[in-house]
Parts: sequence; structure tokens; C-alpha cells
Amino acid sequence: MEKEQLSEAQKELIRASWQIVSQDQIHHGTVLFTRLFELEPDLVFLFQYNSANFSNVQECLSSSEFTEHIRKVMTVIDAAVSSLDSLPSLDEYLTGLGRKHRATGVKLESFNTVGVSLLFALETGLGEIFTSDTHEAWSQLYSAVVGAMSRGWCRDPQGH
Repeated sequence: MEKEQLSEAQKELIRASWQIVSQDQIHHGTVLFTRLFELEPDLVFLFQYNSANFSNVQECLSSSEFTEHIRKVMTVIDAAVSSLDSLPSLDEYLTGLGRKHRATGVKLESFNTVGVSLLFALETGLGEIFTSDTHEAWSQLYSAVVGAMSRGWCRDPQGH
């Protein structure tokens, strides 16, 4: 799953920074998605739930259905952080997640925008604690996660 292995120092930076951010996952997840919708406004239209057709980003961000989506995304990040010593163990789950995102209309290039938005949310939440080394460590982790998701996105429904 990983092109470059995370060093022990990078794993520690990720764990320490996530320990801070994960204390208020919904807030930081909302920052992530607010930034994502600023960068790719059309993505909000992928989040039309049975009970709502959102006319704007704020309606989407404040809905209970979307809060549940934020919770799920933060759970995936939490799983990646918890599995830093065994990232390949998440490969099957992440490739499945990639296939699900393709089925809902997410474009492959939007995964990159999510990464930019994640780094923005981490930097916003951590301030000066978010050093260039921490940025690089998270970039590598996200690259590994999105690599697996991209493989799932690119496979046909039969898994080829």
C-alpha cells in the first residue's frame, strides 16, 4: 500500500497531532469540508439526501445527514492513524471505499482536493504545532490512503 514507508518520527508526528485534532472531530471535519466545498463547489451536489436537496453549502454542512458523513470520514482517518504500523491491513477496506465513491459520482481528481482540504483543516486546528515535518508526514499518510482508494475507484465493479 505504501510507496514510501513512514518513519517512526513521522508516525509519532501524525499520532501526536491527531490526538489533538481528534478531540473535536466534527469541528475539524466541518473545517475540512468547508474548505473542500470552497475549492470544488460542485461537490456539494453529491450530498443530496432523501430528506433534503441543499440549495447551498451551509445547508449541507449543518444537516444531520452530513454530520454523519463527517463522522464517517473522521473515522477513516482515525483508522489510518491507528494502523500506521500496518497500513496494508486497510487496503481492502480502502479500495472498497474508492469504488463506493466512484459509484456516487466522485471524480478521481477530487481525492487530491480532499487531501489539500485535510491538510488545511489540520493546519487550522493545530496552528504552529503543524510544522513542515508534520505536513510532510500527513501528506505521505494521505497519499497511501488515497492510493488504495484510487485503485478501488479505477477497478471495474467486478474488481478488475
